[in-house]
Amino acid sequence: MTDTPPVLIPQFEDDRLVLTKNQSERGSYSLICGRTEDSERVSLSFAEALHARIHPLGTAETVLRAWANGVLVQEETPLIDPTSAAPVRVRAGAVVLRHGHMLLIELREGDDTYYEIPGGGVEAGETLHEAVIRELREESGLSAGVVQEVAQVWKGGRREHYFLLEAGGELGTDEELDNHGGTPVWVPVSDLAAAPVWPRRLAWRIAHWYRAGWPTEPAQLADGIHDLKAPCTW
Repeated sequence: MTDTPPVLIPQFEDDRLVLTKNQSERGSYSLICGRTEDSERVSLSFAEALHARIHPLGTAETVLRAWANGVLVQEETPLIDPTSAAPVRVRAGAVVLRHGHMLLIELREGDDTYYEIPGGGVEAGETLHEAVIRELREESGLSAGVVQEVAQVWKGGRREHYFLLEAGGELGTDEELDNHGGTPVWVPVSDLAAAPVWPRRLAWRIAHWYRAGWPTEPAQLADGIHDLKAPCTW
């Protein structure tokens, strides 16, 4: 006899998602279900939900993706929580902005071009801050200091931490850098929402934060997107 996978039933009232407010060692967040009579509720519009910390992260991605396409999910939905398992890899990513542009690594596959946020795996004995500064130096030649953590992204068993950095210097040449065939380039922040940037769910949020202000707590996202060219608004 197999166990029945756990499910959640998202609740909507007047086109607003009803959640339960919670607090943990990772900071404040809202839970898709689990409400009790004495729990504090929060009711969010789609625009508000996009920038809320909603758990479980994988279920939140499912609900927001459907909502972005005009569907209010109000039926049993699989509970998907990528934070419950130890990551197979921890990555540190560098968000570097200069004169209205963001530093990305441009990669080509045949006739296709796509971009990654600079960064890489955290090595044994390194802190996240040490890793992101090292990775930025190796991939761009820039020296930097950490300003704040802006996002945590779970994807394919990996946990990725993205930091806003204040960087100086000029980009190195391809011969000097370690980018596995990629090239560091400055891309207008205004292009991030439409550009094929990985992580897809993070790219357009960075453009929003650049205009509206950075989050006080790191955003937490599951990213199940594989087609980087497809529009993403959730």
